[in-house]
Amino acid sequence: MSKKRPAGREWGGTRHEVTVVENGVMFRGKRYRSLSQVARMITGRQWSGPLFFGVKARAKEAANGAR
Repeated sequence: MSKKRPAGREWGGTRHEVTVVENGVMFRGKRYRSLSQVARMITGRQWSGPLFFGVKARAKEAANGAR
C-alpha cells in the first residue's frame, strides 16, 4: 500500500492542496510528475516544488526530531 501525504500552500488568495503519492502528485483530480510541475502551473514561474509547498522544511524538522 502506498502512503499518501498531503501538502498545501496559499497563493494569490487561494489555498492549493496536493497529495504526494507513490508515482507523483495529485492536484485537482489530476496526476502530475512532481511538486515542481504543480508549483510552476500555479505561479507561472519556475519553483522548487518541495520548497513552494513547505515539504523540505517539514522533512528537515522530522529528521531533527521536531514535532
